[in-house]
Amino acid sequence: MTDEAVPLVKFFDFHLIDEPSNFLFNALKEFVLEGMSMLQANRLVLIDALLDRGNSQFRTLFLVLAGSLLLTVSAKVQVPFYPVPMTLQTLVVLLIGVAFGWRMGFATVLAYLAQGAMGLPVFAGTPEKGLGLLYMAGPTGGYLVGFALAAATTGWLAERGLDRTAIGTAIAMVAGNVVIYACGLVWLSNFVGMEKAVTFGMAPFLFGDLVKIALATVTLPMIWKFLNRHQL
Repeated sequence: MTDEAVPLVKFFDFHLIDEPSNFLFNALKEFVLEGMSMLQANRLVLIDALLDRGNSQFRTLFLVLAGSLLLTVSAKVQVPFYPVPMTLQTLVVLLIGVAFGWRMGFATVLAYLAQGAMGLPVFAGTPEKGLGLLYMAGPTGGYLVGFALAAATTGWLAERGLDRTAIGTAIAMVAGNVVIYACGLVWLSNFVGMEKAVTFGMAPFLFGDLVKIALATVTLPMIWKFLNRHQL
């Protein structure tokens, strides 16, 4: 909807409809206006609310390196779970996007991938399953690409305020997971076919993903409420 159409939505009213319908119309009008505001606004992301919003190169470099280190740790730690052990890496990927915004979130995951491409054992299963570009070109390489795109996706949504409500957070986290699985399964299917890719590369992890989405859905809005209450 164009900017010229906003006054029409804001001030148009139906005088000939009954009161319940008018109430529904006003609710729909507010929903549309809020949606347009979210798509147009460039809101603070979580890291800007927690730290000085200065755009210094040192601050950016520190956050990117710290984020890439956190990604490495999350790839190495496994949590006992059903039906397969769960790492926290996808959760960390999506939260980095949400907390940093799409540009810095994307850059952070790219830095992590660059470290792996140089032969550092930063990925899950390294160095036992290989190192460097050889590992990245293997069956799980698509998921690595998906990490970068997912961080950008959740970061873009967070910049429009979706991480401030439970529903918005759930939408952002689901969208990020969809991006990861789409990239991962397409690449993995080149090795084992799509049916086996879904069976072994997605299905066993869905329950764990739901738990991680639920965790983010509860936590992120609570953090924003705390920050807003204390005007940080």
